[in-house]
Amino acid sequence: MIDILIVEDNPEISETLTDFLRAENYVVSTADNGERALSLFERYGARLVLLDIMLPGMDGFAVCERIRRSSDTPIIILSARGDKSDKLSGLNLGADDYMEKPFDIDILLAKISGIFRRRYSIDELVCGDLVINRAERTVTLRGKPVLLAAKEYELLLMLAENAGKTLTKESLFNNVWGSDSESEQQTLTVHIKHLREKIELNPSRPQRIVTVWGTGYKFQ
Repeated sequence: MIDILIVEDNPEISETLTDFLRAENYVVSTADNGERALSLFERYGARLVLLDIMLPGMDGFAVCERIRRSSDTPIIILSARGDKSDKLSGLNLGADDYMEKPFDIDILLAKISGIFRRRYSIDELVCGDLVINRAERTVTLRGKPVLLAAKEYELLLMLAENAGKTLTKESLFNNVWGSDSESEQQTLTVHIKHLREKIELNPSRPQRIVTVWGTGYKFQ
């Protein structure tokens, strides 16, 4: 899942926001129009949407309305349109906040941090409908508990904490089993198979734990 989806057609603003947010360790994706934004949101989901109003084609108000039909994901509107009527329209459509451009990046980062702190407990790693509770070492899928062996849990946690990154088989094995383990790397393959059987809709065609051939695995 994406942490923050930026919907902005101005490339300079989009790139600046992306740089600042990635420096804060958020996973960021961008879209320069409403249709692309909805496609990304429907495919990957997002924990927060930063939404411009004046977009080519479908405007930000329409995007906000579409997202709100099926999701309560926090939305912050960032717009040069500062009329009271625009602000009321955005908030009435379900936006959580409305900031005028030019905005103070430090204030925006503080608002984002507050949303993540209140909404997403630091003890929980939320990956769409899969939730990993670090404190309790438990996993739920669509609200139902998933029973994992200790090494399965550690392997899933490492993959999920590095979502979007390709992790080599060697790094996964060394971190979960230890470089001095007497187990063989084939053990990793077996555990990946078991994890897929427990968290994938179709284990033979995995969508969460993806094989990167010749390298390792990536969590999506």
